[in-house]
Amino acid sequence: MTSFHRGTDACLLQARDGAAAAYDAGEADLDLYLRRLFLPLGRDGEEPIVATADPGAENVAWLGAAYPGARLVFVPRPQLIAEIRRRFDRRLTQDAIFALARETPALSAQRVVTRGQTIALGGFAAAVVVAAWRAPLAVLGALVALMSLIFTVSVLFRAMLAWLGALPKNPGTPAAQPGAADSTLPPYTIMVPLYREARVLPTLVRALRALDYPADRLQILLVVEADDLETAAAAEAMGGPFDVVRVPPSLPRTKPKAANFALRLARGEFVVIFDAEDRPEPDQLRKAVAAFRRRPRTTACLQARLAFFNCNENWLTKLFALDYDLWFGVFLPGLDRIGVPMPLGGTSNHFRTSVLRAIHAWDPFNVTEDADLGLRLAQLGYLVSMLDSTTHEEAPARLDVWIRQRSRWLKGYMQTWLVHGRSAPAVIGRVGLGGFLAFQLFIGGAVLSALVN
Repeated sequence: MTSFHRGTDACLLQARDGAAAAYDAGEADLDLYLRRLFLPLGRDGEEPIVATADPGAENVAWLGAAYPGARLVFVPRPQLIAEIRRRFDRRLTQDAIFALARETPALSAQRVVTRGQTIALGGFAAAVVVAAWRAPLAVLGALVALMSLIFTVSVLFRAMLAWLGALPKNPGTPAAQPGAADSTLPPYTIMVPLYREARVLPTLVRALRALDYPADRLQILLVVEADDLETAAAAEAMGGPFDVVRVPPSLPRTKPKAANFALRLARGEFVVIFDAEDRPEPDQLRKAVAAFRRRPRTTACLQARLAFFNCNENWLTKLFALDYDLWFGVFLPGLDRIGVPMPLGGTSNHFRTSVLRAIHAWDPFNVTEDADLGLRLAQLGYLVSMLDSTTHEEAPARLDVWIRQRSRWLKGYMQTWLVHGRSAPAVIGRVGLGGFLAFQLFIGGAVLSALVN
């Protein structure tokens, strides 16, 4: 028979320290511990001891069946999570970095250029050099013609996307109205990776508090690097509904690695990632739930539009706003309309949590992890669609910031193009010939256009 006790810090630590090693928790069940909010502590003599932060009848019944005769020690959720992390932070960190590369190395940017790609690219370059030595003018003319053709086709493809994306929606398609009753809304997790952004936290908190979603169904994770003491202290001072997740220092020090680490702690059926300066529309989460419910279960992600609240600050922010209007206003809706792989924007991506975990989430070795994730979802048979909601963020107002951002995007597009171009037959088999060509023109064409220019 299972017995029940209300735990304290001392009780939990005492139970742990006196536990028999044979009944200790193992790494293989880590996801189960996090999902069910429990942790085996060992035995007190012959009696198993299990700590849990969920005293619900269903969870108690499950634990009673899984651990017959166990003494259940009820502890606060933060204490239980802290104990799980104390034991398993190393495993959580390793999975956040290497899970994708370990399970599906062909879709990971840990190794960007494979041996086959090196041989192919090297052979092409050698052939061009030899041909140029023998007939320089002819080779130059051929290269210019080839680049011009690809550039022109890429521009025409984007023009087609702009036309399709600007068409009015099919009047027979129901809108995703956020009209569900609070009692029917699922748990939702918001993740906000932060790095050296203590100064923007008050603005972020106001934006998140303005979201129209039941507080008891909302989990907000502020994800900070453990050695970013200023941001971590500012986040913890916010109190309220915010959980601060300190990510242990490790390389690569990237946003996707931090997001992967925090994802293991997410409790929501759906999860969305925001940036520190984001200001989502208040009904965005309700709209996302409505859209997910009316779409097929294979719809794994919804991308909200991104726009800028400082677009009139100077000429650069105005150009940036025009770029985003094209990207999120017509290009991505155009890709959505023709049903081909869609690279995601860096924020306001709403996911089915179970799918995101199943595909090992973001690639910590890709600097445009969002674009990569959208294409990986398509390769694995999932759908990505646009969400009729807008998140406002801050546009770079200085040229040096813009150059660094665009350089990172271009590097990431190169990584993504190389990773997802490793096997053309495999990609065509997964997304179809049209999807493969769209990927080549939209991502490869962007890289080539930048290099040619």
